[in-house]
Amino acid sequence: MPKIDSHQHFWQYTPEAFGWITNEMANIRRDFLPEDLKPEMERAGYDGCVAVQASQSEDETAFLLELTGTYDFIKGVVGWVDLQADTIEERLAYFSQFPKLAGFRHIVQAEPDDQFLLRPRFTRGIKCLRKFNFTYDILIYPHNLPVATEFVSLFPDQPFVLDHLAKPLIKDQRIEPWATDIKRLSAHGNVSCKLSGMVTEADWHRWKREDFTPYLEVALEAFGPKRLMIGSDWPVCKVAASYQEVMGMVEEYITGLSAHEQELILGRNALSFYGL
Repeated sequence: MPKIDSHQHFWQYTPEAFGWITNEMANIRRDFLPEDLKPEMERAGYDGCVAVQASQSEDETAFLLELTGTYDFIKGVVGWVDLQADTIEERLAYFSQFPKLAGFRHIVQAEPDDQFLLRPRFTRGIKCLRKFNFTYDILIYPHNLPVATEFVSLFPDQPFVLDHLAKPLIKDQRIEPWATDIKRLSAHGNVSCKLSGMVTEADWHRWKREDFTPYLEVALEAFGPKRLMIGSDWPVCKVAASYQEVMGMVEEYITGLSAHEQELILGRNALSFYGL
């Protein structure tokens, strides 16, 4: 069974496109391309990955799709399209010609409007995704979880996946109200969750593996092995940990599960969810 990294990024760095990379993240202020990731994946024993958008333009989607033509280990792409556009259905019809384009994401965590997910123009765009068999990645902060729960309830047939466990406050070791809210979201069976992005929510320089255990326990209880998938969030993870450290943390945590359940989390779920 192939092992799949369900969440990583490629970029050609410019300050304009990646303004979110702050001075304290200076070690990722450079290009990160497939030839940088491939040896990291091979050392950790991963066979393929899903490349997720990191800037909000159709050029970004085209860039990622172009990479898939050269690098076969990129099994799928989560791109960006303006889901609020009047022409959204036409744009989705255009993008449906690319077999490795699995779905889309909007950087909702950066939106000042806490109700952004419920905007009529945005929900109209989400409603179009199912027609073209596209998934949607939910990128939010913990305080957005109640709105996200209302949001997913509007689209019971749309496959959603929550990125980075909604970025719980691991550095502060706060579990509530995140845990309660994540369980309410998980009650919707069309929502999966990525075990990714945790090290960047911890103390970058002093984190320990046990810091993540309470959050992993909540995620496993809430979503179960059939709706969880491992992801590195490389190269963002490099501000706090290596690729192997990030993947190894999740792999170690799930050793108590059956071999089949481990296979689900380490690859089978990503293959199924994204139709890879």
